[in-house]
Formats: sequence, C-alpha cells, structure tokens
Amino acid sequence: MATSTVDTAEFNQASFETHLKDWIDLPWLQAIKRDNWKIFEALPLPKRSDELWRYSSVRHTSLEGFQPATEPSHQDQEELLARSNFVKNYAGRLVFADNYLVKSDPIDEALAQQGVIWMSIEDAFYKHPDIIQKYLFDESSQLGSDKFLALHHAFFRGGSLLYVPKNVTIDTPFLAYYWASDCEESVFPHTLLIAEDNAKVNFVDFYNSRDPGCCPSLACGVGKIYAGPGAHVHREIVQNWNEQTISFQIESNFAKRDANIKTTSINLGSRYARLENQLTIEEPGADVKVYGLTVATDDREFDQRTLQIHNADNSFSDLLFKNALLDNSKTIFSGLIKVAENAQKTDAYQTNRNLLLSPKAEACSMPGLEIEANDVKCSHGSTTGQLDTSELFYMKSRGIREKAALELLVFGFFEEILEKIDNEELAASLRELVRDKFKTESK
Repeated sequence: MATSTVDTAEFNQASFETHLKDWIDLPWLQAIKRDNWKIFEALPLPKRSDELWRYSSVRHTSLEGFQPATEPSHQDQEELLARSNFVKNYAGRLVFADNYLVKSDPIDEALAQQGVIWMSIEDAFYKHPDIIQKYLFDESSQLGSDKFLALHHAFFRGGSLLYVPKNVTIDTPFLAYYWASDCEESVFPHTLLIAEDNAKVNFVDFYNSRDPGCCPSLACGVGKIYAGPGAHVHREIVQNWNEQTISFQIESNFAKRDANIKTTSINLGSRYARLENQLTIEEPGADVKVYGLTVATDDREFDQRTLQIHNADNSFSDLLFKNALLDNSKTIFSGLIKVAENAQKTDAYQTNRNLLLSPKAEACSMPGLEIEANDVKCSHGSTTGQLDTSELFYMKSRGIREKAALELLVFGFFEEILEKIDNEELAASLRELVRDKFKTESK
C-alpha cells in the first residue's frame, strides 16, 4: 500500500515525481498520472476573457502557495473521525483526512454477498483495477476546468468507490467525509458511483475543514455517477470548507434508459468556489434532476456552471439553483441545455433564483438553450431580487423580531431545495446546518 513521501511545497515536476513514487507497483496508474500531468502543464490558467470563465474572478485560480498534502498525525485523525458524525444511520462510511483514509466502516455482509463493492479508491487500485480503468479516468470538462481536472487526476489518492449490482436496493445512505486539516495544503476528493440495472442507492459527500477560521487550502474534487437502465441514484454534496479555501468541484452524471438521478448540492463554504455540473442523458426515458442551494457571505464568490446534454428522445431533466447573497458576496450562474437532433420529445428545465440580502451583493445569471430537435419542451429562467418588504412588515407587525422574520423568509426561499432530500435524518441535519451558517454569517 502506498505511503506518503511528498515533502515539497509546489506543484511542479519534482513534487509530481515524488508523488509518483507512491505508485511504483502500479505502472498502469503511473502512466495515467503522467498523461494527466502533461495535460496540466500544457494548459494555461483561465483568463477573464475566456467565455467559460466570464464574470469569474480568475485571480483565485492561481495555485501559488499550495502544496500536496501530507498524512496528518494520529491525534488529528482521531479528532476528525470523532467529528464525522453528521448522519448516524448509514450503510457504509469512509473518512478521509488530507487525502488519506482514516476509517472505513465495512458494509453489511448481506450486501457484500450481493456483490456490492464499497471501499476507498486507493484500495480499488489494487483490488478492482478493471473497474477503475473502465470508469475512473474518462471524465472531460466541457465547462472550463480541464486544467484542474488534470491536476486532480495527477495527484489524487483519496476517494470512494461504490458499485451496486443489478436489482440491489439499499435504503440507508453511504457516507464519505473529506477533511482538510492543515494550512496551504491541497485535497482531491473523488467519488465514483456505479449503479447497474434497476439498482437503487443514496450517497452523501461531506467536505469540511478542521479549522473554520483563516487557514487557506485548495480543494479540487471530482464526482461521477453512472446510472444503468432503470437505476435510481440520489446523491447529496455538502460543501462546507472554511472561509479561506479555494475549491473546484467537477461533477458528471450519465443516465441510461429509464434511469433516475437526483443530485442536491448544499454550498456553504470557501472563499471562491467553482461548481461545474454536467449531465448526459444517453438513452430514452431517463430523468435527471440537479438542485443547488448556496449561502454567499462577506466577499465570497460562488461560480456555478452547468450543462444538460440530451442525446436521446423522451427524456427529462430539471435544474434549479437557489442562491442567497449577503454583504459583498457574488454568485455567477451560467447554464446551457443542449438537445441533439435525434432527441425528440425532450422535456428540460433550467432555473436560477437569487435572493439579494444586501445592496452590495451581486448575482450574474446566464441561462441558455441550444436545441437541434424540433419537437421538444424546454425552458430556462432567472430571477434576482430582494425580500418582499410587505411580507417582512407583516411578520414584524405580528410581533416577530426582524432578525427572526428575515430568517423565516430566507428558509422559505430555501425549502424548495431542502424538501427534495428524501432521507429525513439527512434533511433535518442539513436544515440545522444551513440555519447555523446563516445565523453565524448574518450577525
């Protein structure tokens, strides 16, 4: 098993070669990492003039000052493990700290006998190289973050693999916790979820920082869902890095015939957070829903880019992102629905709603359509506005203090997203997390 030998303070050829030594017994993996390192080196950092980075503060994309992470101490690992308790009832749990596996809770023996695979990707490199080589490295970013995707593949080691065979239903969720515990280090979370025909599963990723204060770090995560014919996959992403983290999250979902995918992102942390979400419907009858909730505070920026690709007829997709902006914060939403010529009877929606809670906050929204079929039902929309002052006045006139009334109205705005979460324990915990975040940031 690989051990840490990284001791350099830059993402350069020397630090990459040091990282590569950890995989000397897996030459096929070394070759893939070398290819990605070459891509990373060849690609330039984004520029504001790049269409896919329009309105973004690209100064945040600099990697200067960050370094590959080292394995945390045993004491730090135990502390973070104790804090990995957001959901009590689960089918399996993995806990990572600075890219290293801290704890793997095994799945029930009955699930293992049905062929369910649940383990860290580092273990899967050795135990299931066929799955890794088939599914893991074929991502591509059509939304602008090719350079950061290549960096992820060149340096990542921590991540989760969940494989659910045909006709297996799992009601309780699988959990993966990723912690950044040290300053100026980099974490590379990775989720690979494969659900075969008619499988049913729920998965939750938690991204957290050990230090909630001013400890900068870099997070560059990738998530991928393959949903086979008739599969049902629900995934929640809880992004709560600290206020100095620069984060990139690159998501891709692939849906086969009659598959059902639903992802919900709760975005609370980071100084600059870029979320790219690409869904591809490959066969008829698929139904893919993407929901997002963001609380933006101070001078933080949340950069959201989405792409809904319909390559098959009689399919459905729905995207709804809701953002609440306080102080001098900024959100950017750029979305595109793309319908192929043969994708008749497509039914696709895309909506971005922004709630401005400060006159200095800024929301940029750019929804779009690119339709080649002639028998479709597609729409996009965006709204940006302030709280209804008449509603606020009404609540205050009934004896509700202004701060409490404001909180109630904001949570009414968010409830449309939170109610999409089917797991009651998870939904209750997320409501409390968002409430605590809002209270802290609105003081």
